[in-house]
Amino acid sequence: MARFVLIGLCEPTGPEGQEAFDEWFVDQHIEDTAKCPNFIRGSVFKLSGPHGNGETVSGYLSLYEVEAPSYEEAEATLNEWQRNPDAWEGRKLHRETGQKMDGLPLRVNGSGWYELIKSFEGPSVGKA
Repeated sequence: MARFVLIGLCEPTGPEGQEAFDEWFVDQHIEDTAKCPNFIRGSVFKLSGPHGNGETVSGYLSLYEVEAPSYEEAEATLNEWQRNPDAWEGRKLHRETGQKMDGLPLRVNGSGWYELIKSFEGPSVGKA
């Protein structure tokens, strides 16, 4: 089965939205999405600094590891999962938190599915 990552480049709508972003996106949405069938792991990273002279386009990066026959099937499964109000025990809280906010507490700067074509392990793998 193919392996994909779904990435999201996002950030709070502004400094005043950081608390709502942390509560809904960081504390709830990443876990909620990671519970989707075919998903292996969900993670969120906060930008620490630029690399070289490259442009940094987002303050946060969400990364989901997924196994599926195709990204189209993974996307369809995710969309169905997110529509189900009873998908898992934490869904009710996640939806309630979202409903009490005036719209989503984030700005999406980009997202997409990427298929793994090659991977290499570094010298730190397996070291505690």
